[in-house]
Amino acid sequence: MDEAHRIEFCCSICLDLLKDPVTLPCGHSYCMSCIKDCGDGEEHKEIYSCPQCRQTFTPRPVLVKNTMFAELLEEMKKMGLQAAPPDLCYAGPGDVACDVCSARKLKALKSCLVCLASYCEQHLQPHYDSAPFKKHKLVEATVKLQENICSRHDEVMKIFCRTDQQCICYLCSMDEHEGHRKVSAAAERTERQEELGLSRQKIQQRIQDTEKDVKVLQQEVEAISRSADKAVEDSEEIFTELIRLLEKRRSEVKQQIRSQQEEEVSRAEEVQEKLKQEIAELRRKDAELEQLSHTQDHIHFLQNYPSLSCLSESTHSPSINIRPLSYFEDVTAAVSELRDKLQELLSEEWSKISLTVTGVDVLLPQPEPKTRAEFLQYSCHITLDPNTAHTRLSLSEGNRKATLMAKEQSYPSHPDRFTGCWQVLSRESLTGRCYWEVERKGLVFIAVSYQDISRTGNRDECVFGFNEKSWTLICSNMNCDFRHNNIRTEIPLPVSSRVGVYLDHRAGILSFYSVSETMTLLHRVQTTFTQPLHAGLWLYGNTAEFCELK
Repeated sequence: MDEAHRIEFCCSICLDLLKDPVTLPCGHSYCMSCIKDCGDGEEHKEIYSCPQCRQTFTPRPVLVKNTMFAELLEEMKKMGLQAAPPDLCYAGPGDVACDVCSARKLKALKSCLVCLASYCEQHLQPHYDSAPFKKHKLVEATVKLQENICSRHDEVMKIFCRTDQQCICYLCSMDEHEGHRKVSAAAERTERQEELGLSRQKIQQRIQDTEKDVKVLQQEVEAISRSADKAVEDSEEIFTELIRLLEKRRSEVKQQIRSQQEEEVSRAEEVQEKLKQEIAELRRKDAELEQLSHTQDHIHFLQNYPSLSCLSESTHSPSINIRPLSYFEDVTAAVSELRDKLQELLSEEWSKISLTVTGVDVLLPQPEPKTRAEFLQYSCHITLDPNTAHTRLSLSEGNRKATLMAKEQSYPSHPDRFTGCWQVLSRESLTGRCYWEVERKGLVFIAVSYQDISRTGNRDECVFGFNEKSWTLICSNMNCDFRHNNIRTEIPLPVSSRVGVYLDHRAGILSFYSVSETMTLLHRVQTTFTQPLHAGLWLYGNTAEFCELK
């Protein structure tokens, strides 16, 4: 039997084969238990209706088993009639269930905003077939139907109050919303729908723009990877070439030393052999003279002495001076000097290489911090380098504090020491984003400087702010100004005893702040830093100290 005929013998409530079928006066049949349960739910009403066609009955019809229908179903079962169609979809967790199904509920297809109920395909049919139901508003099945009911009046909300920006029912409009600006929910929806369309256009445009940015960034990522791979490959090749060159020079030096060694040893051995022969000849001559000295024959002595006493010229030159054992030490010294120069060159060039590598930045610089708490995220621990301190400066507090003294301190001589100005540099080199604070007394220069600033010479060469290698904020008790490359910028703002310094090396930003209860920007520099920086102090007052920040 085909599916259409099987459906005719199914209960429209449980959608299974009819069990103990009963037929209502309208002609629709149901399972005895299904229609009884449905009718029991309407006991508080005086009018009963058919769940399918909604025809009403007064009083409640007496439910009597349709014997003929039951016998026919039994015959149908013997002929192979199955239960409900196999493709029916039962409601599961999270699904909207049909409100009419009394046994196992099917998944609802539509919800009616007038009936405030949800229906499966079978129970939805009256809304398509019956003229009164065709006027009802059907929407996709939803569990939020109760949101359309006014919680105060239990009425459907069809009005929108623009004054209070909320949905209300007609009783609300006559009560607490009387006098308010009100429109139908449909009219408000139409207007909001236009706004929604504009919002969607903006969102879609932003999506397109953002997708373009994502695509650009993806291209940048690929370009970065290609560039990095190429740089690694080229660097490996260059360093391999350098290593090969060093290996070649090492081999040449070794070969030259061994060649010179062989030549000098050969010459020495040749002279040594001649000297040995001369010694043997002298010993033979000495033996003959000794023998002659013992002869008793005067005539024999006188005849042989002239020939024996005549000595041949010595092959040993008195001008040969044997040096101390330091023949090749000069070579070692020369190689050591080369090593030191290479180390120095590599150290200088490595700073440039490192700065160039870290300078690769696809994205725009991050915004500067605003609050002190944001600045403290970049706080760094700074200590002063005793090897750079002028002899009039005394360092204390773990080399964080500098004090100008009346007498010179007993510092050892060092090439990094400032000798012409009362200055000191930090031990740490600064790159990336850094923040530190200085507590000062008296006139103090709070500076940043390249490591290669001059340690001697005139003011323009070594004093912070008077050359292109340093930037400084000059703070006194009354005011402050900024100086770089001997160009002075007056700052018409009071400065507290504590000054904050913010550095974004990559972005080329250097900012000075007066730190009290608030952060007051004193001066901001936008430039390009070509080397790592060091914090610095120049004192003409009592003390200056790098603060411990937590």
